[in-house]
Amino acid sequence: MKEINRERFDHKNKSTYSLKLKPGINESVVRAISKDKNEPEWMLQRRLKCLEIFNELKMPKWGPDISDLNLNKITFFMKPNAKKNSRSWDDVPSDIKSTFEKLGIPEAEQKALSGVGAQYESEVVYHNLKKEWVDKGIIFEDCDVGIQKYPEIFKKYFMTAVPPTLHKFAALHGAVWSGGTFLYIPKGVKIDLPLQAYFRMNARRLGQFEHTLIIVEEGAEAQYIEGCSAPQYGVHSLHAGCVEIFIKKGARMRYSSVENWSRNTYNLNTKRAIVEENGIIEWVGGNLGSGATMLYPTSILKGKGARAEHLGIAYAGKHQNQDVGSKVYHLAPNTTSLIKSKSISKDGGITTYRGLLEIGKNAKNAKSSVQCDALMMDDKSKSDTVPYIEVKNKDVDLGHEATVGKISQEQIFYLMSRGLSEEQATRMIVSGFIEPIVKELPLEYAIELNKLIELEMENSLG
Repeated sequence: MKEINRERFDHKNKSTYSLKLKPGINESVVRAISKDKNEPEWMLQRRLKCLEIFNELKMPKWGPDISDLNLNKITFFMKPNAKKNSRSWDDVPSDIKSTFEKLGIPEAEQKALSGVGAQYESEVVYHNLKKEWVDKGIIFEDCDVGIQKYPEIFKKYFMTAVPPTLHKFAALHGAVWSGGTFLYIPKGVKIDLPLQAYFRMNARRLGQFEHTLIIVEEGAEAQYIEGCSAPQYGVHSLHAGCVEIFIKKGARMRYSSVENWSRNTYNLNTKRAIVEENGIIEWVGGNLGSGATMLYPTSILKGKGARAEHLGIAYAGKHQNQDVGSKVYHLAPNTTSLIKSKSISKDGGITTYRGLLEIGKNAKNAKSSVQCDALMMDDKSKSDTVPYIEVKNKDVDLGHEATVGKISQEQIFYLMSRGLSEEQATRMIVSGFIEPIVKELPLEYAIELNKLIELEMENSLG
């Protein structure tokens, strides 16, 4: 069985660091991070409060087994020896720049993006927005910069969509967050090309905790893409980022991500959007690579007529457990949600769709459709669907459908009778299975995701 060719992702740099804190999480670590960033006192106090909550909350007892994750061995802040937030790739150290060049980030910026941010370990090393969008009042900054330039916005929104009391890793994030993206789209402004951020972990036993804060004002529209990767090591790393999106009246946001962490990484990410009247949030995501993932993008439909679409693909191979899904809260009348989830498991991999749909007592005429499809490539793999639906209003339109199946030998035989090899036939069936989700990704990410899954399918006979 061939493994995926991760050469593009698994190259490692012998980087130097201007600051590397000792492993483990405690008050001195939190204070050191805040001091290095020269943060205002109110942010330090929020960090310390999050640490207090983290110490009180227990580890999750459900989902993938994360008992091997030893937080005392994780380094929570590692600052590369590089200029922060360079506006030119020429100012990025050559070893770090070569990493992003191998990942195709500078080339993509030139061809198809409005702006790019690139984070390496705990710090953003490159950030740039094209002038035409700067002139229209768009703010696209590293969160560390954003808190200095726009403190009132941060005070108002930071960790309000994702409160630290949500779960233990949300609290941990609030205590040690670093870098990430601050995106503000003014009223009525519509961006026709996506903005992108790429988060790269290079070091062993590192924790990365980028924070993404997006505010889309009334009538505005934007697209944002996140990519993530890390090289393969024999020891565990942790990713516990946080995404908060605020969609105002009549605004629209598409958030796309492809998370391809290495199999030694625990991906415990948290993403939430609050959607006002007639606003639209679209989540499009691909999850593969990490050893264990717990990720459930959440939409809170607060205003009447608000809409959410969740489209996701998960892949789990040998020694992988992808526990992913969606959460939607209908809190207002005439709200709509559409959830489509696809998963593939192979070589003993485990995929789980874990979803929550709540239709509140004030959500009259709410509509929701949930569709979960799982494809197992062999008898060793496992796929589960764990939906939770709570309806507090009788005047709703609700549908839920879940399917689990294997590639049928009849399909394989039919395609082989048309001249395809068994491997080609399998690949074609898998491509057709994931196509409804992949087509919603930006072109380059769709091509990349298809290639990654095709490589995983090599020599797979169902």
